[in-house]
Amino acid sequence: MSTRTHSPARQRGVALVSSIMLLVIITILALSLFRSFGTQEKIAGNLREKERALHAAESVQQFAEWWLLQGANTAVGAVACAAGTLDANLGQGQICNQPLPVAAVTQPPWAIQVIYRPPGMSFTPGLNGASGDPPYWATPDFYIADVGLAADGAGEAYQIDAYGYGGAAGAVAVVESTYEVQQGVVCRSCP
Repeated sequence: MSTRTHSPARQRGVALVSSIMLLVIITILALSLFRSFGTQEKIAGNLREKERALHAAESVQQFAEWWLLQGANTAVGAVACAAGTLDANLGQGQICNQPLPVAAVTQPPWAIQVIYRPPGMSFTPGLNGASGDPPYWATPDFYIADVGLAADGAGEAYQIDAYGYGGAAGAVAVVESTYEVQQGVVCRSCP
């Protein structure tokens, strides 16, 4: 029976090469984990700004629905709206007799619009709002179009388009609703 013996000279460096390869693999994995943390933070920040934009758009949409019912706004009727911006905070507003073109709805800011600045919302860079939120990129705006007699025949239908921004120009949300005001009702919230 013969026994084989391996000389130590042939085995030198195998452990070193194996450990270096393992160290390189672990380093690559660690670097990729750190890189993914930064990406996840960016995604979370973008989602937050889109949510802020959606809340701003919904806020101005609800204001526009409320505005329709105040005073004699619906009694005045629809007009041919020209390009320009009105300020709802100054008591201005309008009901247009033409809807926004479909291509324009998705491309704010619009040529015809009514701006509204909700209380406590800041639009000044570096100045936070009442709740401590960072400033919004621009004011939320709305557009109201009279679309004629409502389907149930009991009132007038209005299409309300609104948009709002988050903290950057790219964080924008557009919402749309159809709102009915029943005939003979000018102000439901009045005493």
